Amino acid sequence: MKKIALAAALSVAASTAFAGNMAAPVMEAPIIVEEAAAGSSSSGILVPLLILAVVAAAAAS
Repeated sequence: MKKIALAAALSVAASTAFAGNMAAPVMEAPIIVEEAAAGSSSSGILVPLLILAVVAAAAAS
């Protein structure tokens, strides 16, 4: 039992000793998220104004 435990410990130690290489790590550029343009917020008020204009035109006729 002691031999199995010793063999397992040595195999783990040997496998971690050779992990990786000498090359420099490659770092990816960070992802930048920008907010939507300020012009898109005007479309939120544009649709209700158009509906109001259509209702007012329908009520006038």
